[in-house]
Amino acid sequence: MIKITLPDGSVKEFEKGTTPMEVAKSISEGLARNVISAKFNNTIVETVTSLETDGSLVLYTWNDKEGKTAFWHSTSHIVAQAIEELYPGVKLTIGPAIDNGFYYDIELPNGSISDKDFPAIEKKAIEIARGKHEYKMREVSKADALSFYKKQGNEYKVELIENLEDGTITFCDHDTFTDLCRGGHIPNTGIVKAIKILSVAGAYWRGNENNPQLTRIYGISFPKQKELTEYLELLEEAKKRDHRKLGKELELFTFSQKVGQGLPLWLPKGAALRERLEQFLKKAQKKAGYEMVVTPHIGQKELYVTSGHYEKYGADSFQPIHTPKEDEEFLLKPMNCPHHCEIYNAKPFSYRELPKRFAEFGTVYRYEQSGELHGLTRVRGFTQDDAHIFCTPDQLDEEFKNVIDLSLYVLGSLGFDNFTAQVSVRDLDNPDKYIGSVENWEKAEQAIINAAKEKGLNYVIESGEAAFYGPKLDFMVKDALGRQWQLGTIQVDYNLPERFDLTYKGSDNELHRPVMIHRAPFGSMERFIALLLEHTGGNFPLWLTPEQAIILPVSEKHEKYAEKVLKSLENNEIRALIDSRNETIGKKIREAEMSKIPFMLIVGENDEVANTISVRKHGGEDLGAIDVTMFTDLVNKEINSTLKTFKE
Repeated sequence: MIKITLPDGSVKEFEKGTTPMEVAKSISEGLARNVISAKFNNTIVETVTSLETDGSLVLYTWNDKEGKTAFWHSTSHIVAQAIEELYPGVKLTIGPAIDNGFYYDIELPNGSISDKDFPAIEKKAIEIARGKHEYKMREVSKADALSFYKKQGNEYKVELIENLEDGTITFCDHDTFTDLCRGGHIPNTGIVKAIKILSVAGAYWRGNENNPQLTRIYGISFPKQKELTEYLELLEEAKKRDHRKLGKELELFTFSQKVGQGLPLWLPKGAALRERLEQFLKKAQKKAGYEMVVTPHIGQKELYVTSGHYEKYGADSFQPIHTPKEDEEFLLKPMNCPHHCEIYNAKPFSYRELPKRFAEFGTVYRYEQSGELHGLTRVRGFTQDDAHIFCTPDQLDEEFKNVIDLSLYVLGSLGFDNFTAQVSVRDLDNPDKYIGSVENWEKAEQAIINAAKEKGLNYVIESGEAAFYGPKLDFMVKDALGRQWQLGTIQVDYNLPERFDLTYKGSDNELHRPVMIHRAPFGSMERFIALLLEHTGGNFPLWLTPEQAIILPVSEKHEKYAEKVLKSLENNEIRALIDSRNETIGKKIREAEMSKIPFMLIVGENDEVANTISVRKHGGEDLGAIDVTMFTDLVNKEINSTLKTFKE
């Protein structure tokens, strides 16, 4: 007999060789019908895997993230089989699950796949799925695995197998299809009821630009057709909210091939919006005791070797900048924290002077692969709302909780109210990914968990998601479409103070090591604005929007009155402009709606006589004719309802 520990802590005894599916049946038939994946002793297994030892078992359904991963990975096998049957001679490479669906990279013998081919692939894939074929894993010797793919002439699979050790290689079979695979499948293909091929793109083999370019086919699948229909409707709404589309329409930012990929250019309206966001945070930071600093865009290579960033990020950095001096190298700054450590090191501190809170809107640079670039969410140059707090160990708890308060203020002021706090800790099975002592890691992780508890945050603990130098608290925000994004991060770091030999003089007159907190409520200005655009659909909070009102004179003879209204609004710090084009009032309203301007102020003969403005809200609500003072009060009331004053 073996003992199986379930997530609720209960322990049940089963015969050796029992499968996860049999365990599910022992709990309830309803659970067994819904279980599609399992994890045994922290390893993903098949639902028919024989359990031979005591251990912990977790059963997953479609409602679990891990269940969806297994579902989508299994579907990638179905789609790969469909492609093999439709395109003889195709070479398959890899087909993993991703956050939403899956992809499969293939090399076509000739021609290409376009969206007109998607229905045929979907039809064939559904035919295969309806066969209810079981997924069966089997171990294969390295020699046999190499022989199998060499006969197929598939050099990609051969390369993968050559890097594997004999005794660790497995194939997955279903129907007439076989694929090199580590496992993690649903019980059978029949569980997949709906498949949609979403797009096709180019992708370099193993992400290396020097390798052959493959065809990447993206898809998604569901256990019910209704769920696919709902997802596609959501996708259509997401396209309307795409920040790249809205950024162009609202004239916020642009890109230029001459300037370079992944390097956004901020247009006047976008630059003004960024400036308002910066001033909003600077005002709150000042109340919270932060001091602004400025650091250069480059630093000596040795700076980043000392910090550990060169070892971890060197491959993703731009090439070193060489100076006329022999052997002198500089790097474009990939992180602000090493510079802030050196600012701290500029003078000695005593415990009475701590904490020191240094803040900077610092631009950093990382060489992202061209295929990974995506609008403002993945760029090569971005500005972080960075701050680093240097404090005594006794101050850590209070300082961390204060940063949580500031982060919550930022999210609340911008309408991000639906979020989960994620405590990201080490992967204990891969200690080489991290720097610093185990003791310091344990202290840092516990400090974050304690702060999250005391602040009453709804939090989860995620293993393996920590930064290489320390654990962190990430705010995982759901947007208006229910999509989850990471916005804002707080990290505890015992390691950089050691690497930079940071000290302070304690009350015992001895030198001690400060603790460092990394903090960025926005994360990066570029990514934050992209997500804010998609969350709001371009309808920014009134305090932030580029133009709060547009004045629409009915005809040319009312322009002088429109200018008088504009001056009055500007005197009350309301951002407005006049549309004085020789167009119909209907066209002006339609275009103001498209520009998502919150208020349209129509001025005609009656308004000029009565000294009023006819107010129309974005979306069509008519507020009638009111005077400018009443309108100013209306604007200020709406702003004050969303933009609260930060309290220390």
